[in-house]
Amino acid sequence: MNYAGDKWKMKKIGIIACGLAFLWGGCDYLDIVPEDDVKSIETIFEQRSQVDGWVATCYRNIPGLTTLTGNVAYTGADELVGNDVHRYVGGMIGTIDGFKIGDGLQQVLHPINDSWTNKSYYATIRYCNTFFENIGNTLNMEQEEKELWTAEVKAVKAFYYFQMVRKYGPIILLPQTIGIEESINDMKRPRVHVDTCFKEIVRLLDEAIEVLPLRAEKEAMRQGYFHKESALALKAQVLVYQASPLFNGNPSYASFRNRKGELLFSATPDREKWRRAAEACDEAIKVCEDAGWGLTKGYTGKATSLLNTMMDIEQSVQAPGSVSKEIVFQTKTIYSNIASPNYFFAHTLPYFCNATILNNPPSDGSMSPSMKMVEMYYTKNGLPIDMDREWKYEECYTMGQVTDVTTYERVIPANTGVLKLHLDREPRFYACIAADRLYWRGAVVNQSNEMKEPKIITARKGEEFGTNLESLQSYMNQNRSGYWLMKHIYTDLLCNNYEKQIEGKGDLPKPLIRMAQLYLWASEAWNEYLETPDDRVYAGIDKVRARAGIPDVKEAWSQHSTNPALATTQAGMRQIIRRETSIELAFEGQRFWDLRRWLEAEKELNEPLTGWNVVAADADGFYNNYQGPVVVWEKRGFLAPRDYFFPISSEVVQVSGVVQNPGW
Repeated sequence: MNYAGDKWKMKKIGIIACGLAFLWGGCDYLDIVPEDDVKSIETIFEQRSQVDGWVATCYRNIPGLTTLTGNVAYTGADELVGNDVHRYVGGMIGTIDGFKIGDGLQQVLHPINDSWTNKSYYATIRYCNTFFENIGNTLNMEQEEKELWTAEVKAVKAFYYFQMVRKYGPIILLPQTIGIEESINDMKRPRVHVDTCFKEIVRLLDEAIEVLPLRAEKEAMRQGYFHKESALALKAQVLVYQASPLFNGNPSYASFRNRKGELLFSATPDREKWRRAAEACDEAIKVCEDAGWGLTKGYTGKATSLLNTMMDIEQSVQAPGSVSKEIVFQTKTIYSNIASPNYFFAHTLPYFCNATILNNPPSDGSMSPSMKMVEMYYTKNGLPIDMDREWKYEECYTMGQVTDVTTYERVIPANTGVLKLHLDREPRFYACIAADRLYWRGAVVNQSNEMKEPKIITARKGEEFGTNLESLQSYMNQNRSGYWLMKHIYTDLLCNNYEKQIEGKGDLPKPLIRMAQLYLWASEAWNEYLETPDDRVYAGIDKVRARAGIPDVKEAWSQHSTNPALATTQAGMRQIIRRETSIELAFEGQRFWDLRRWLEAEKELNEPLTGWNVVAADADGFYNNYQGPVVVWEKRGFLAPRDYFFPISSEVVQVSGVVQNPGW
C-alpha cells in the first residue's frame, strides 16, 4: 500500500501507529512512529534532506549490536565470567542480560533481549517498507540517487530479517506495509517456512548488490551504509546459516507448524545449500580482495616477530577513525555516546589501571575470560593443547619457565615461575589473554611520565592485579577467573586515563563481519559440501592461520599432531574449522550464534565456568595445588531443543495468534 494514495491516510503518523498498536493488542512491533515526529509521511518524502534522515532511521538499530547491553551474544555463551553485579545491579550502562541467558534464565513472560515486540526490528522493517512505497514521490532527487538509497535500504531490511531469523527461526515476513484498512485477521500474518525467510533475505540482497557500488566509490558520508562488499559478505553469512544444521534438516523442528498447519522446517538436510553458501563466500572474497580488502597483517613496529604478529591480531578487530581493511561490515558508533561499545574495557581492565568511563566506577576486571577459552587457544604449533605431541599436556597445570627468552621478549619474563599452560602458546593467546606472571601488554609509565619496562601481571590475592576480598563475592566487582581480556583493548594507550585517550581516536566501530570470517565460512561450506577436503577447504582457514603466526593445517597435523589423519577427512576438518572459528572470533559475539547453528550449544553451554582460586595469596593456592582449575561460576543452563531459539512473549502469542517456538 502507498500512503501517498488517499489524503485521509496521510494523517499524522501517530494516529496510524495508535491504530496499529490497538489492532495488534498492544504488540508494538509494527509501530513506525519516528520519535518526536508529527509530520505526515507525504510531507517527509517531499524533500531529499528529510528522506536522507529516514534512511538514517532505517539504520538506527545496528549500533546496538556492538554494545554489551544491546548484544547478548557478547556475554551469553561461555567466553566470559561475570558477577551478579552485571546481571542484576548494573550501572549507567544497565544490566548485561547476556549473562542471564548463559545462566538459563530466559523466560517467556518477559523475554530477555526481546526483538519481536519492542520498537526495534519489526518497527524498522516498516520504516524500510514506507521508504520503498514513497521514495518515488521525492521531487528533488535524481533517479540514480533514488535507486542507490533504495538499495541501501533493501540491504538493511535484509539485515534485520536475518537478525530475526537467527534469533527466532521462522518469522513473519512483511513485504509491504500493512494498511490500517485491513482486517484484524489479515494483520495476524502467520510465520512462514524458514527457507522462505532465507530466500526473501537473499532476494533483497541480490537486488541491492546489483545497484550498490564498492565502498571506495561511495561518498564518504554514505560509506557507513551498505556497499557492495558488505552486502555480499552478509549474503555469504546468510547462506552459511541456512545450510547449517540448526536450519537445514533439523529433526527437532521437523514437525513445527504455523497456525495454518504449514510446516516451518524441512525434515531432510539439503547438501546443495552448502554449495550455494560456498559459492557466495567465494564471490564475496573475490570482490573484496579485488577492492583491496584483506587480513590486517604486516606490522613491523615492535622489537620481535611475535610482538608484531600480536599487533596484527590486535588490530584485526580495530578500526580507529573507521579505517580498517579487514572489517568489511562495521557499525559506526561514536565513543561519546553511552551506547558506545568501548566501555567494554571498563569491565576487563585490571584494578591498577583505575580507568573510568562516563563517571562509572573504575575498571575492575570483573568480566574475565573463562578457562575454557584460555585452553581453547592453540599451542605454538597451531594445535589443540591435548593434541600436540611436543607440548606435554599432562604437565600443563604445573610450573615452568620460558626457555626461549628472545622469542618471548616483553611477553613472558625470564627467570620467573610461570604456569606451563601459559608457555609455548600461539600468538593469538598472548594477544588476547592476560595471565598471571606474563607481561601486561598495555602501555604504562613511571612517576616521571616516561615509558618503562612492561609491567608483570601479579594476579594473586593482595597483589597489584589481584583481589583484596577474602572469598568470591557475587555482588562485588571482582575478577573471578584469574585472567584478563586484551582483545578490543588498544595497547598503545596508557592504562591510566584510557578513557580520554581512546576518545581522542575518534569513531571506533566494531566489526560485524571481518575478512577472516569470510575465509573461515568458505572453508566450512566447502568442507560440508565435498566428501573429501581439497584445496578449497584448506585455502581460507590457512590464510587465517598464517596471519595468526601458526603453521597451516596440513603441516601442523602431519608434523606435530598425535592424530595426523584428522586433517584429511571431512569430519576431522569440521572439528578443526569449528575450533579455528571459535579461536579467531573469540569475544566478538559470534560463538553464541555459532554454537547454536552447529547444534553444539547443549553440549558446550551447560558446563560450569572455571578458572583459578583468585583469593589465594601464593602460587600453590592460586593454582589449586596444581590439580587443575576450579569452578568459579556454576549457574549454567541450556535446554535443548527449546533454547536454540528465543521465545516470543506469551502476551503476543495469546493476542496475535502467532505460534510460539517449541518448548516455550
